[in-house]
Amino acid sequence: MTISGAEAGLDEVIDTVQTSATETPANPPAAQPGFEALGLSPDVLKAVTDSGYTTPTPIQAQTIPIALQGRDVIGIAQTGTGKTASFTLPMIEMLSKGRAKARMPRALVLEPTRELADQVSESFNKYSKYSKLTHALLIGGTAMDEQIKKLDRGVDVLIATPGRLMDHFGRGRILLSQVNILVIDEADRMLDMGFIPDVEEICRKLPFTRQTLFYSATMPPEIQRLTDQFLHNPMRIEVSRPATTAANIVQQIVEIPANDWAKREALRRLIREAEPTLNNAIVFCNRKRDVDVVAKSLVKHGFDAAPIHGDLDQSLRTRTLDRFRAGELKILVASDVAARGLDVPAVSHVFNFDVPIHADDYVHRVGRTGRAGRSGATFMLANHRDGKYIEAIEKVTGQKLDRREMMDIEVREDARPRRDGDRKGGREGGRGRDSKRGRDGKSRDRRPPDGKFHEHVASMEPVAVSDAPVRSDGLTEARTDVQAQAPQPQDQRAPRPDKPRQPRQEQRPRGEQPRPENREPRDKRERGSQRHHNEQAAKPEAVDKSQLPAFLFRPVPVKKPEPQE
Repeated sequence: MTISGAEAGLDEVIDTVQTSATETPANPPAAQPGFEALGLSPDVLKAVTDSGYTTPTPIQAQTIPIALQGRDVIGIAQTGTGKTASFTLPMIEMLSKGRAKARMPRALVLEPTRELADQVSESFNKYSKYSKLTHALLIGGTAMDEQIKKLDRGVDVLIATPGRLMDHFGRGRILLSQVNILVIDEADRMLDMGFIPDVEEICRKLPFTRQTLFYSATMPPEIQRLTDQFLHNPMRIEVSRPATTAANIVQQIVEIPANDWAKREALRRLIREAEPTLNNAIVFCNRKRDVDVVAKSLVKHGFDAAPIHGDLDQSLRTRTLDRFRAGELKILVASDVAARGLDVPAVSHVFNFDVPIHADDYVHRVGRTGRAGRSGATFMLANHRDGKYIEAIEKVTGQKLDRREMMDIEVREDARPRRDGDRKGGREGGRGRDSKRGRDGKSRDRRPPDGKFHEHVASMEPVAVSDAPVRSDGLTEARTDVQAQAPQPQDQRAPRPDKPRQPRQEQRPRGEQPRPENREPRDKRERGSQRHHNEQAAKPEAVDKSQLPAFLFRPVPVKKPEPQE
């Protein structure tokens, strides 16, 4: 009932009863031929045999011959069906003839996450060990110096995430004019992560005559528009209906109270119940902060767990995944960064701590278990608020999920409860909202016990208008009497003589100057000023002789010229 398949770096076995080609030239035969019938070279076949694979999966058997013909391909299949090897093997075969130039790769593979890019890099190393092809891995979170050195030497294949690739391109470190093969993997995930504009820009920089291999587990309308724009007469290959889950996976919804503590307690109960058959498990959360909270809670209660999400350092993420693959870590608490195509074949259980907002994400989460022909189990914690998301999941997958109630959990309030209305992930109100309390929780109100800082309090009584006659100096008689009775300071200065008040000038608009009646015309005034200047210039300049040397004032005899004969 099962056949072995080649995936990038993982052993997979696909149930042939559950996979079927819906849009292919012909139905595959009952007994599929081996890799020898796909048109691969002996060196590639030897590398596949060394990896332990003998029979291709349906997506590989149908995609590899068409890719070797140079046609564009749209591959739609569930996660874990061998999509990575279906484009890695024909790429190695077509690039075996030729040589790369400095900064000018011949093939480009775009991946949405660093983990997927690293997995494809490992797959390329495995299948190209008998060829002279080179490749470079361009991902974020790592130093650029080593990447730049490889680009300067020249590589045949670039495996990159869109962000780091555009970074190198913007710095002039790479040229895309010689790319003959473009692979876009997990395109629907790129749509969710917002990489589609970068992918469109990259496609516009590539040659028009390139070959494009396009892979996705689902086909939203935005992805369909992308294929219509950049693919030329593609062959569409589907080995399963889009957005479906494997039949060898038990799926169950666990209804719990709407409380954070009860949610974590329900997760711990489910893990303890599955302990006899639990090999290793992945716990998925929607938010990164929940990943850290759930991981700490599991470790506190004695479980072997560790978090992984996009905010962690790349080296820490790599070490955590390596421990999980090697069996040293039993429970991996992850965000959706780990939901697509990771090389973890022996996952026995998947726990959805949160109901995924997008129904397609549920398909990819569930696809982490039940791989390689093994049975799997998935549990999803939900409350009465998640009804619309569950309906969307059941509509996409086309099946009704089993339900189970776990309402006997004690509801407790957290010591520092999370505010559901706080969408920014911080404390409600921020640092400055409750400014009367310090970090130690004590009050920072420094007012005195009686509540007053001083005795000077402004009166709020209305002041009656005085009817006393106004003097010439602007003061009323009553005011003058009060000033006369007030004590005068000892160092009082002499009073200044009263100056007659100038009449207030009439306000004019800004820029307008007053015009006196006797003012001369402007041209006449200019002529007069010019005449005065000429008269001053014509006068001889007075010289102060006292400052000059005496020899300048001695008489000099002048010799008269003799008359000529």
